Amino acid sequence: MSNNIFIKKIRIRTSVEKLFTWHEGKGAVLRLTPPWIPLKIIARSGEGIQEGAKIRFKIKFFKIPMVWESEHINYQKNKFFKDMQTKGPFPLWVHSHMFRQDGTHHSIMEDKIEFKLPFQTLTRPFYKFVIKEFERMFAYRHRILKYDLENNANRNGEKKRILISGSGGTIGSALIPFLQTLGHDIIRLVRKKGKLVNDELFWDPYRGILDLEKAGKLDAVINLNGVNITDKRWTEKQKQSIFDSRVISTRLLAQKTACLDHVPDVFLSASAIGFYGEGGDTILTENNHAGDYFISKVCRQWENASIEAFKKTNIRCVQLRTGVALTPAGGALAKMMLLFRLGLGAQFSHGRQYMSWISIEDVLAGILYILNHDKITGPVNLTSPCPVTNKEFSKTLATVFSKKILFAVPEFAAKVLWGKMGKETFLASVRVMPEKLLNNGFNFQHKNLLPALIDLLGR
Repeated sequence: MSNNIFIKKIRIRTSVEKLFTWHEGKGAVLRLTPPWIPLKIIARSGEGIQEGAKIRFKIKFFKIPMVWESEHINYQKNKFFKDMQTKGPFPLWVHSHMFRQDGTHHSIMEDKIEFKLPFQTLTRPFYKFVIKEFERMFAYRHRILKYDLENNANRNGEKKRILISGSGGTIGSALIPFLQTLGHDIIRLVRKKGKLVNDELFWDPYRGILDLEKAGKLDAVINLNGVNITDKRWTEKQKQSIFDSRVISTRLLAQKTACLDHVPDVFLSASAIGFYGEGGDTILTENNHAGDYFISKVCRQWENASIEAFKKTNIRCVQLRTGVALTPAGGALAKMMLLFRLGLGAQFSHGRQYMSWISIEDVLAGILYILNHDKITGPVNLTSPCPVTNKEFSKTLATVFSKKILFAVPEFAAKVLWGKMGKETFLASVRVMPEKLLNNGFNFQHKNLLPALIDLLGR
């Protein structure tokens, strides 16, 4: 039986040299992986995408977990490169990436996949499904590639050396490959034991251990540390963990940063819209005061931990008050997807409480924008300019999966099931406006919820 061929082309407003160089970047594989396909690189060897380079990763392909190994088998600078599956689900998989200039200002990239399905006679009926999934995957890849090269890659300023804490979290794991493909060098703060790789620096915030001088000269620090607030019911022990993981780690990192011989230009520190507490229908901007919820008090001290360290320095300090960051790779959306896909999604209570959301792509672009705009300081609301009610969010997500909302979780049930965490996260109304970003000229990719979910879920 002959091999199957899948081809997808994209035209991008950039030079062929920049387009090819982008693919040579360390984070390109992860940046181009759709967020609904969990992927973790286990090992890699060789030089970038050049012939002989190998990569091994864990992946869920068509929802089946597996190990995939590939080797780059052909390479010609600014022309093409090829990789071949050496271990994985396909009897044959050769991926050719071809590049050519198209006029003065544009280039064309062509992805060509030559493949065979396993057990070909038996799996032939699934061929159309496979092609449909390829279309879905490469539509996402090309959209990301086009946007990054036409917007971010040409406006990212000078190459920066950036230290990041919380690199394994939902935002951190997406931010690192994004910044790497733009040419920035990343150093990750880690707590793992054993041998560290070149881009890792050990720390233990609870024991006050951090030798930041080992990181070398830094241009920026991005602090994303903090345990997930919705993973567990808020027992006293969990509340202490939520507080300590944010305040203790931020205080140590900020103090060590402020004491460096050569301080970085900017310190970005995570916070959250939980800062505002219960806001009802009031539109909240960066000028509003903290609420009186538990999570509001945590956010206030979280932010103070970064501010206090830099009172005697000229480091630009920014607190990222992030809303519900939407990505199927983690966080709230990842937890909701299965229920909504099965038609079991529900709104909370009356559903009139506001949810201030933001797509993961706008989180990344927003952080980059803040890094490169010196006038932006202090708290910044990292949310879409179009918050929605819980009822509208639930209906929209259900619509994406061609389902309807048939249930509502009563207020008392949410409080019984999740206690204080349910009250402050699922039932609180927080209608946030990203006033500072808008006033400084930031353009959102996803202002409205429906197109954001369609893009992020590849529907």
